[in-house]
Amino acid sequence: MTIGTGIVLFVIGAILTFALDIQLEGVNLDMIGYILMAAGAVAFLIGLILLLVRRDRPRGTTVVEDDVL
Repeated sequence: MTIGTGIVLFVIGAILTFALDIQLEGVNLDMIGYILMAAGAVAFLIGLILLLVRRDRPRGTTVVEDDVL
């Protein structure tokens, strides 16, 4: 989920920065695009780190029961 969110944020930021040529008074769309691209890159890296951490954990737990008579 985090990886997909990061990619979406990065793509939206790139569209705002490079594809749109709209001038709004008081709003700098290029800066907003750069901020979204940075946030997307950070979210993507966090998602990759979490994926690698989850991969290193053991998949299941083993339960050992001792029958004492």
